[in-house]
Amino acid sequence: MKRLIALALFLLVSPAIAQEEASPSREAGLAEWNKVYEVLSHPRCANCHVGADNRPRWSGPSYGLAPGEWQYHGMNITGGDDRIGLMTLPCMTCHQTENSDLPHGPPGAHVWALAPVEMEWFGKDSAAICEQIKDPDRNGGRTLAEVADHISHDELVLWGWAPGPGREPAPGSADLTAAAVLAWEETGAPCPGDMTPAEEGE
Repeated sequence: MKRLIALALFLLVSPAIAQEEASPSREAGLAEWNKVYEVLSHPRCANCHVGADNRPRWSGPSYGLAPGEWQYHGMNITGGDDRIGLMTLPCMTCHQTENSDLPHGPPGAHVWALAPVEMEWFGKDSAAICEQIKDPDRNGGRTLAEVADHISHDELVLWGWAPGPGREPAPGSADLTAAAVLAWEETGAPCPGDMTPAEEGE
């Protein structure tokens, strides 16, 4: 009788086990997320994703700074409340539509500006940025597919891989990063801080 009960339980549970094994793994999803995080946390991206003080940062090896070190924009500039500079000194005063040819000369791209304040992630860790990217209230109202499209096509985002002489570009490419976002979404978009199903059951 005990064997029959055990067999019945196995038959009930085994389809669920098979379904779980067939689903994309959390590890694979986190590996894809790590590719995205490497780009989003890079100085070419993060330096302008700042908070309500509206002040862009300088960080990274292009400024001779060690990982984790940063300073405010060297000209002590502010993006203002509208994030495109002050009325008397807009960002485009120095940041034209193209990079300067001079090493460390003013970089340029179409509509130079800080990211919206709700998209602040400078200095945040991987888990925090991961949750932020999935939140339409903090990612510009986008689905993850739209986040991938934004990475692939926004001219200011694309500048991160072509920052001009004297600056380290963001890792990889825009297309690879967009593909990693979509691959991450396919796995359920797990984040480093998420509990595993086993942990949730504890």
